[in-house]
Amino acid sequence: MSASTLPDDDLADSDTDDAAAGEHGEKVRSGIQSIEVGFRLLDVLTSEPRAMMLRDLAQRAGMSPAKAHRYLVSFQRLGVVSQDPVSGRYELGGFALQMGLARLARVDGVKLARIALTEFRDRLDQTVGIAVWGNQGPTIVHWMESSHPAKASLKLGDVMPLLGSATGLLFAAYLPRSKTAAMLERELADTRRSPHHGGPRTLDEVEAMLADVRAHEAARVEGMLLPTIHAFCMPVFDAVGELALGIVALGHEGTFDIAWGGEIDTALRACARKLSYELGYSPVARDA
Repeated sequence: MSASTLPDDDLADSDTDDAAAGEHGEKVRSGIQSIEVGFRLLDVLTSEPRAMMLRDLAQRAGMSPAKAHRYLVSFQRLGVVSQDPVSGRYELGGFALQMGLARLARVDGVKLARIALTEFRDRLDQTVGIAVWGNQGPTIVHWMESSHPAKASLKLGDVMPLLGSATGLLFAAYLPRSKTAAMLERELADTRRSPHHGGPRTLDEVEAMLADVRAHEAARVEGMLLPTIHAFCMPVFDAVGELALGIVALGHEGTFDIAWGGEIDTALRACARKLSYELGYSPVARDA
């Protein structure tokens, strides 16, 4: 049968080894198109928390059930997909799990964040940092200044207050209370003793602040830790949905867009979500 008489589905599955011309005439590396088409099924299964019927899976992947079934048969033979013998539903198989675990074993979240934040800093010219939870609290482990450094007097190894910094609020909002309770109690006691302290004085006020962080999926402060210094801190989650680290951007009030939905919020949020994805995080699975 000639290519001109092949059905559309088979044409879509045809392999190609020739280099194609890109938009501007440059050579684009070609691949095996049928693999890319079949990958759509795996992509759908990855994004769904439950096993799927063939018709629903095919529809989500943008192909006919008959075409999807051919791919799924091969994926089952390879262990990438499994099918429940009773319900007939499909889900990711054991080899897909092994691939995911192998990838996660090679992932260094701080290293990935350093690479991503370097690009963010260079593009938006804002001071950025990375924080992880240490034995004393939220700890700065990486810091890169902009061309107009914020006079924040922060350095590697600094432990941030839970209630007086964007970084601290983020960790207080997402970590189990068993990890943060002692530190929260100490800081609340400090604010109660100081009549001029602007921080929260009751646990109810703390809970309201942390609920706001979770509602925005980000922490934001305006001149809280240091006058005229604004900051965002965004969560990066790991494969089991736990907070792995926080990425920080801060700057002076005159040069730092503190608005929700502004350029800095949008860019840092996108950076955090990409890092979470690279660490294996699935918000669909976490919410299920």
